[in-house]
Amino acid sequence: MASWASNLFQKLGSKEFRSYLMSTHFWGPAANWGIPLSAIADFSSSPEKISGKMTSALTIYSMLFMRFAWMVNPRNYLLFACHATNEMAQLVQLYRFVDYNGGVGKVLKMSVDAAKSSK
Repeated sequence: MASWASNLFQKLGSKEFRSYLMSTHFWGPAANWGIPLSAIADFSSSPEKISGKMTSALTIYSMLFMRFAWMVNPRNYLLFACHATNEMAQLVQLYRFVDYNGGVGKVLKMSVDAAKSSK
């Protein structure tokens, strides 16, 4: 047990770990965690407050950045985890939005009507 703790403290005190903590590879994802945490906190709020357009945009955004986090060299696992969590949270919110507004058919009809009226 003591050797495990000793190894942990040694790794946490290493120059490589301190360098990682001062990089954008760490702080970018750390700051980005606000988005999925906010979506998760909103699970208990009323679905009438959910914006379908914003939730859809955040769903696409997270899909794209999950791929980026996986493809960047070296892989950014913290960013990938952040966007995977956000993807799941946004999909839950999107489900809640669609369910509250009467299902997929009704939401698509609303979208088409809104697009026609904006022309």
